[in-house]
Amino acid sequence: MDLHLSKAEPTTVERETIDAAFGALTGPTSREDRPTRSHHAGHDARARRHLLLPVLHAVHDAVGWISEGALNHVARTLSVPPAEIYGVATFYAMFAVEPRAPRVVHVCDDVACGPYGGEEIATALTDALGPEGGSEDGGEQACWVRSPCLGLCERAPAVLHQRTGEPDLSQAPARPDEVLAAARTDDPRAADDADAAFADTRVSAPQSGPRGTLPGGGPLRLLRRVGVVDPESLDDYRAHGGYAALRRAVDLGPTRVITELEDSSLTGRGGAAFPTGVKWKGVAGAPERPHYLVCNADESEPGTFKDRVLMEGDPFALIEAMTIAGYVTGARTGYLYIRGEYPLATRRLENAIAAARARGLLGDDVMGEGFGFDIELRRGAGAYICGEETALLESIEGFRGEPRNKPPFPSVVGLFGKPTAINNVETLYNVLGVLDQGGQAFAEIGGGRSTGTKLFCVSGAVGTPGVYEVEFGATLRELLDLAGGVRGDLRTVLLGGAAGGFVMPEDLDVALTLEGARDIGATLGSGVVLVFDRHADLTGTLRRIAAFFRDESCGQCVPCRVGTVRQEEALARLERDTPIGSRETEIALLDDLARVMRDASICGLGQTAPAAVASALQLGLLDRPQNGSRNGKVPTS
Repeated sequence: MDLHLSKAEPTTVERETIDAAFGALTGPTSREDRPTRSHHAGHDARARRHLLLPVLHAVHDAVGWISEGALNHVARTLSVPPAEIYGVATFYAMFAVEPRAPRVVHVCDDVACGPYGGEEIATALTDALGPEGGSEDGGEQACWVRSPCLGLCERAPAVLHQRTGEPDLSQAPARPDEVLAAARTDDPRAADDADAAFADTRVSAPQSGPRGTLPGGGPLRLLRRVGVVDPESLDDYRAHGGYAALRRAVDLGPTRVITELEDSSLTGRGGAAFPTGVKWKGVAGAPERPHYLVCNADESEPGTFKDRVLMEGDPFALIEAMTIAGYVTGARTGYLYIRGEYPLATRRLENAIAAARARGLLGDDVMGEGFGFDIELRRGAGAYICGEETALLESIEGFRGEPRNKPPFPSVVGLFGKPTAINNVETLYNVLGVLDQGGQAFAEIGGGRSTGTKLFCVSGAVGTPGVYEVEFGATLRELLDLAGGVRGDLRTVLLGGAAGGFVMPEDLDVALTLEGARDIGATLGSGVVLVFDRHADLTGTLRRIAAFFRDESCGQCVPCRVGTVRQEEALARLERDTPIGSRETEIALLDDLARVMRDASICGLGQTAPAAVASALQLGLLDRPQNGSRNGKVPTS
């Protein structure tokens, strides 16, 4: 195959890094049974394209950017044209294909961080390090860039440090002087200490700990081990009930486990709320082999951080739950796709996978029970769209994360064209609860399609932001009281995240169930509860949400690619009080755009991109600019 390489050659470091990464991924412990998709068939080596993302991560981690020479060497190694590799590398926000500083500070300016110190950090870094992005030749020691949500909303403001040749570092809550010190330090131990200091999961889950209970007095289920077990100790996990659920699953057998899931009425917790038992049954019964399992840990919805708390505080539980899912669905290989902005969760999961494998809890003969299952971890690289299940599959396979048309659905034609079960992190943790207590007992909590407990990510103007676990059916008022109450006068609550909608103070007694949210025209989505008081700049918030969807659109379909741009432009004009025609004309345009994006976009990103804006318009939440506004911002009172 003629790859049409340029004359650029890799440096010695780039060559050795790429070769080492490829060797580790194709060594004796790896699996080489990945089929090549039919329309890309023709050469055996191209079946290794699924290694592209981890290889790009390896060279980027080592060098700080991906040069033309590195692209050529990856192309030779994987037999993939360099133009296609370039297209993949430029798709992700965390990869750079031009020289840049070895230390990059990603400053979250999203809806939960921007108004709570993110903008102050951006201003301070501009004064100290220069404008966003640094110089074109990357000659400085450190630079900074703006970032969408980093999943640390309860500790706003947050930053992420990308450091060439060193582990990434999350920092939250962050102060400008601390951020600058971390960006400039040459002592790795200082960074490690900071990583440990900002990784206290008990702060993020205020209910957890030895005495943690649900609001009604019952025991915590999803958070019961967070802040209790040592997240790096398999023995401690087993001492607190770990791997009892897997033992019960093996005793029951796949068919009876599926029956328990169907009895439980467990639905997906990622936003779509599809019945888990139905999904697993479909994959388990699919005649085509092999089957695959994928855990969607690409938690990128602004305001969402529940999966991060679970993975940081109780990582072995996710490995156990994935093993159960693999056993039941007949999958020998599972992929854990975690967002690249979660460095601590990634390290803890890597440790958990290695420990489970060493103890016979992963591998060719799990627990000596005669079935094989293993897990490969894949790091995302900054693309919200990869949270959409088919875009995630494309990313794992080594392509740009662009959604596929459905049907066929992944349970029929999924990863590598084979039947695939895809589950969200919180959903998999709930599987352990179903097996611990039984499907019927699980279904007695809540009711209807809303059974079991649910995690909510509460942030913004509340006394104690964090992850809270409540039984389905608790009210929004009870949840806010659990989080320390509202700071100031409540104006509105964004429910479900950027893809959700606003609810008003008169809706606080709504039951937090799928049905209850639907009755008031809202959605629970991924569990975001972002609280705004009377001082909040809602027009600026809506524009930031619109800019987020504009930036995160993969560009594959016109309604989303163009609609998200036009939506943000209209909101910017309203924010500046410079409408085309009149304010009413702009609002009518936003309504038309919302209808087109909802009806004609390929995937959920485009379909829900106008949700929060449409909700705000319907409720009359769009602020009118006032005299004396500066820089297009609505002044707060």
